Amino acid sequence: MNKYDVGWIAFVGCMFLGIGIGMLFDRIAAGTLIGMGTGFVMVALFNRSKS
Repeated sequence: MNKYDVGWIAFVGCMFLGIGIGMLFDRIAAGTLIGMGTGFVMVALFNRSKS
């Protein structure tokens, strides 16, 4: 597995968690954006620790 793969897998996971939580509260768009924001932070953290 490439060193950058883990970060992007975390991004997709955070995005889907955000969508799911957003669906629970009828705020899908907000949940998606929060999940994507969290995912981008995770990508940055994973890529920073791998380089």
